[in-house]
Amino acid sequence: MFKKLNNIGDCGIACDFGDEVNRSINTSVIKLFHHIKKEVSKGNLEGVLNYTPSYNKLIINFDLEKINSSKIKDFLNSVDFSKLNISQSSKTWTIPICYDFEMDLLNMSKTLKMNRDEIIDVHLNTNFFIYMVGFIPGHPFMGDLDSKLFLNRLKTPRVKIPAGSVGIVEKFCNIYSYESPGGWNIIGRTPTKLFNKKDEANPCLLSPGDSVKFKSISKKEFEKLSNE
Repeated sequence: MFKKLNNIGDCGIACDFGDEVNRSINTSVIKLFHHIKKEVSKGNLEGVLNYTPSYNKLIINFDLEKINSSKIKDFLNSVDFSKLNISQSSKTWTIPICYDFEMDLLNMSKTLKMNRDEIIDVHLNTNFFIYMVGFIPGHPFMGDLDSKLFLNRLKTPRVKIPAGSVGIVEKFCNIYSYESPGGWNIIGRTPTKLFNKKDEANPCLLSPGDSVKFKSISKKEFEKLSNE
C-alpha cells in the first residue's frame, strides 16, 4: 500500500502513497489517519503527537523519548487496509453559499464560455470530497470539480481574500476559513465558520473524508446567518 516510508529528521515519518492525486489514494490516506487517531486515543501509540494527511501522504510526528521510528514503522507495516473503514468517521455537510459575493464569475464566464447561471448550477450540483484540511486552520481542499469548470490560478494572487470565500482551481474547490492571501477564482462566500479555536477537542468543522454539497442562499440570508 505504501510507496515509501521515510524518516523526517529524528521525530517524523512520511507515509508516501505515491504522486497521483485521486480519491482512491486519498481514501487510503484518510483510512490510515482515522486508524492512527483511534489507536492513539486507545493508548496503543503512546508518544505520537500529530498525524497530518494530505492528498497522497500522511506525516506522523512523535516524541522520541516515548517512541521511536522503528516501532511506528512496525505498526504501519502491520496495518491491513482492507479492514479499515472511513464511513463511520465521515460526515456529509450542506454548506450555504451566496454567489453575490463572487469576485471572478465574469472572467470565469468569458474563459469557460458559460454564463453565470450555468457555472453556479454545475457548482451546486457537485458532491465534493474533502481530500485534506490545511494551509490555514480549518481550510478544506475539496474535489472533484466537474471538468467544465476547470480553471488555472489567477496570474496575480490577491493580497486579501475575505474569510468564507469559496474558490476553485483545476479540479479543486476550497473555502478560506480566515482572511488570507490567495490566487483561486472566487465564486461566492459562505457564512459558515470552519474553525473554532475555543473548541480544543474538535476545532475544525470539516475533516478529511467528509463530503460537502453547497446550497445557494441570498445576501439577506447570508447576513442573517453571519449574525447568528
